[in-house]
Amino acid sequence: MIDDAQLERWFCDEVLPLEASLTRYLRRNWRSSEQIMDIRQDIYEAALNGGRQGLPTNTPGYVFTIARNILINRSKRERIVHFEQFSDMESIDLAVDRSATERHLEARDALRRAQQGIDRLPPRCREVVRLRKIEGLSIREAAERMGVGVDTIERQLVLGIRAMADAMLGGAGKIRRGPSSAADRARRQ
Repeated sequence: MIDDAQLERWFCDEVLPLEASLTRYLRRNWRSSEQIMDIRQDIYEAALNGGRQGLPTNTPGYVFTIARNILINRSKRERIVHFEQFSDMESIDLAVDRSATERHLEARDALRRAQQGIDRLPPRCREVVRLRKIEGLSIREAAERMGVGVDTIERQLVLGIRAMADAMLGGAGKIRRGPSSAADRARRQ
């Protein structure tokens, strides 16, 4: 365990001088410049917490590894939307700014239509959309979890997203296979 004076010296002498290059790294790798300061503070906090256990021999590598991991985790959190949490929209009690009421209503309506679009999908297609777009799995991870090929995941995702978009725009939300489907190609021959 490192004492506070030693930890403070390490932080001031080795971590803080990295601030300019760390900020440039964050600006290059994060899309929202308003969040850079907060992310940098999270990195500093993680570095201090880790430094309490033992000071690293390669401080720049340590700090930039923390930065990369924090960016990855934030990115994953922002991509994940849990539709199940909003299944009963009327039961949500929100303190709504009166000027934003219309925006909130439109967002609720869009979320409700998205949930209905997902519910209308065939089970396999629904599972692909859930794994890729809600849980944030890669195509390969989704294919492994479902025990199918990558091409099946890609095809089902395209069909599912098209059907959801159709449902959200007021259509039936049915899976429509284009003229390039195998059945259509066989009929043309």
